[in-house]
Parts: sequence; structure tokens; C-alpha cells
Amino acid sequence: MINKELQKRILSSIILIPITVFFIIEGSIFFIFFLSLFFLATIYEWIKMCKNRYLTIFLGIMFLIFSFFSVYYIRENYGHIFFLFIVLICILTDIGGFVFGKILKGPKLTKISPNKTYSGVLGGFLLPLAISLFFLNYTDTDFFENDPTKILIGILFISLISQIGDLIISYFKRLAKIKDTGKILPGHGGLLDRIDGMIFAFPVLFLIIKMFY
Repeated sequence: MINKELQKRILSSIILIPITVFFIIEGSIFFIFFLSLFFLATIYEWIKMCKNRYLTIFLGIMFLIFSFFSVYYIRENYGHIFFLFIVLICILTDIGGFVFGKILKGPKLTKISPNKTYSGVLGGFLLPLAISLFFLNYTDTDFFENDPTKILIGILFISLISQIGDLIISYFKRLAKIKDTGKILPGHGGLLDRIDGMIFAFPVLFLIIKMFY
């Protein structure tokens, strides 16, 4: 029997995913509008979570500005397919970590996020790797110069940064003594809870592009 929280998560995902994909594919003013809403909601959750720690709030806002600029830059300069590919890796990293952790359980990873396990970390690498390679096999792309080694490293690296981002936001949630950053997404918690990996993966990828390409 599916519990009520999982029902809410599934229902909200069915509604949100097509809307999100629409704005990403359309690009232009549609994507800017969509990104602006996400940015404002994320800023609000960050300020609310950090309360009166003004330096932390300021530094976090500066980082989020850079992060969302990186998101916009990559979508506008590298197209929606590459953008969706990065989003896919981050989402699958989250799902892989959750599913493998629940099924295999095992030793805990860190006190920062008590529910995370080493098996979850492994799943966070394996699921995006398997499905992303399938995605690339049936998509006409030239990601990472079509070099199999670079593609493999690229997927694993993005997944790693996504998992680190998840832990960083978990650390701040633990400081604030809260489970979720908000309640904006039924069954999911706050927006930061869902995009914590992405807000780190995109700026890191942006820096790599600027330095090496």
C-alpha cells in the first residue's frame, strides 16, 4: 500500500515534470520566467532556513546568483538536450541514492545526513550511469566530444558533485534543525530539497567549460 506522502510525491511529479520540461525546451523568455520563479523561491527558502545568520545568508545568496546564472548560460549556449542531460543525471543520482539506500541499507555515510548510506552513494553513481548511457545511445548528441572515457568520467563527476551538494544542504538543514527546506512541493518538501544537487553541479560544470573549452 502506497503511503500518503509517496502518493503526493508521485502526483506532484506527474504535474511538475511536463511543465518543467516544457519551459526548458521552449527556452527564451519562457525559460527566463521559469528560472526566475525558481530563483526567488530558492532564495526565500535559504533566508528562512538560515534565520539570523546574516553572513551565511549573504554568501548563500551570492552563490545562488552564480548558480542560476550558470544554469541560464548552459541552457542558452549548449541547448536543451545537453541541459536536460545534466538535470537527468542529478535526478537519477537522487533516485538511485534513495532506492539503493532503502533496499540495501548498510552502514551510514555521515551524521550530517543520517539517512544516507554507502549503498545509497553507490546507487547514486550506478543508476545515472546506466540510464544516461542509454539516453546517449538513442540521442543524436556530441557530448564530451563523443569520447567514451570522457562521457563516463563526465557522468560520474556530475553525479559526485550532485551528491556533495545534497550533503551541503543537509548540513545547513541540520544546523537549522529542520527536515525540509519548505513545503512548496507536496511530498517533496522544499525546492532546495529537490534541486540541491543541481545548484552545485551547474556552476561547477560552468567553471570547467570556461577553464578547459
